[in-house]
Amino acid sequence: MSRITVNFIKCAIIYFILAMLLGLHMSAGGPRYPFLQIHTHLNLLGWMSMMIYGVGYHILPRFSGKPLWSNGLAVGHIWLANIGLIGMALGWALHSTPTHLLFSVIEGLSMLFFAINMFKTIRAVDPPKPAPAKAAAKK
Repeated sequence: MSRITVNFIKCAIIYFILAMLLGLHMSAGGPRYPFLQIHTHLNLLGWMSMMIYGVGYHILPRFSGKPLWSNGLAVGHIWLANIGLIGMALGWALHSTPTHLLFSVIEGLSMLFFAINMFKTIRAVDPPKPAPAKAAAKK
């Protein structure tokens, strides 16, 4: 597996554990748990999305029969995805809408990086050209 695939899967597992721990804390916190959004986003953007990204980076180039379009875009994606998610959680913890909004935009940008990279990787392959017609047999 590529380094980007492994790193996304490692991040996914870390967020899975953090979300689980926060979920256990939430179960003792009652119905008005103040960190519900953080728990939800650690699960959805951390655990689920990062796992999907890791698997996507591994499988989609192989299915398309082409290498990943841009390793640099993939590295930017993992950095922005993590910065965005951690910043969003910080924004909720601090009850800071500007902080949350800024990091939500960063998270969205990371998703665009993935979409662009995957579209470019799996773009339609030109159909093969027909074989040239054989020259007429000489009489």
